Amino acid sequence: MYVSSLLLLLVARGVARSCPAPCSCWNKVSDCSDKELVVPPFGLPLHTTNLSLAHNRVPALPPGYFSCYTDLTVLDLRNNSLTELPAGLFRPLVKLTHLDLSYNNLSSLRRGLLLGPARSLARLVLSHNPGLSVIAPRALAGLPRLQHLDLSFDGLTGVSRDLLDALPATASVRLAGNPWLCGCSMEPLLKWVARNLHQCNSDSREVECAGPPEVKGIPLFTLTEESFKACHFSLTLDDYLFIAFVGFIVSIASVATNFLLGITANCCHRWNKANEEEEM
Repeated sequence: MYVSSLLLLLVARGVARSCPAPCSCWNKVSDCSDKELVVPPFGLPLHTTNLSLAHNRVPALPPGYFSCYTDLTVLDLRNNSLTELPAGLFRPLVKLTHLDLSYNNLSSLRRGLLLGPARSLARLVLSHNPGLSVIAPRALAGLPRLQHLDLSFDGLTGVSRDLLDALPATASVRLAGNPWLCGCSMEPLLKWVARNLHQCNSDSREVECAGPPEVKGIPLFTLTEESFKACHFSLTLDDYLFIAFVGFIVSIASVATNFLLGITANCCHRWNKANEEEEM
């Protein structure tokens, strides 16, 4: 019994300290960056706290991939080919403080994806995902320690007010390089920025409108509440009654005009016919 237990312990320690051939492992750091990987490596040391898979060609991470790496605090996944992240992928990473997903092909960020590291996450980089056009309203809720959020150079045309209000008061945000549509839906972002200008880095001052055509190229921060005045246009009961009355009058006038035109045309026809008979 003692011998078998000892063997199991040695095997467990061997697995915990193993390092896949493409990677380098030392002092709880596993570096698998720039190895032209198309699949994520398996068999990393279980005590890894810092993992880099950056600068590879990994298109997907299997569900449960991080289940055994619960000590991770830094995870670098930048510059891969990730298009989608499985639900619950980061759930085991309750100690994660830094997550870099930049330079990938992500299209959306679903609610609950960051539920695991929510209490500890301080830095979240989602920049340079040109297809990232959808971020769920509550996707970034419950991140009390978030200090840095990078949403620059994605495919965002707008963000919801719920998403912004969920951010901690001390978090800095990068927003430049997105194709923002500065219509009525952009007003919440402008108001949020006006209240939290200290949260936006200098690049955010370079945020430009990509549309509508009349404001294309205009810096978002030059817009004022007056710019969105038309978004709040509403009609009163008196306005509706006046419009109904005018519509009724116009309808009557149209009927009367058509009636008069008909009579005039009929008279002209009879007059022409009478002239023709006299000439005969």
